[in-house]
Amino acid sequence: MQNPLDFQSDSMMTDINMTPLIDVMLVLLIVFMVTLPVLHHAVKIDLPKASSAPQPPQPSPVEVSIDRTGAVSWNGEPVSAAALELKFAETAAQADPPAMALYADREARYDGVATTLAAAQRAGLTKIRFILEPKAP
Repeated sequence: MQNPLDFQSDSMMTDINMTPLIDVMLVLLIVFMVTLPVLHHAVKIDLPKASSAPQPPQPSPVEVSIDRTGAVSWNGEPVSAAALELKFAETAAQADPPAMALYADREARYDGVATTLAAAQRAGLTKIRFILEPKAP
């Protein structure tokens, strides 16, 4: 009977097969070579700097309301289309023009809202807020 601990008599291969290990290492190398350039492409963003200085007061927004009939009011006072364009131009000419808060009734026609927005854009107003909640009386 042959001793099972006798390795010399067996013709077993005692070396480790390196081929699968080399294959895996080459695949990992290729994966890293492909993904490494992607990691270095970054978009540079200029983030705002934090400051503890108090912010200057912002001018109160101008309220423009459009009711269901298409009538436009400026800060609660009804205005005509010509007077509205004049007020837009006066507001845009200020050094720090305020934002425009646009209140439009749900039943207001779209063309009335679009005409008002186009007039504000022509005058140079760029800060426009759309107020979705109904205005408190």
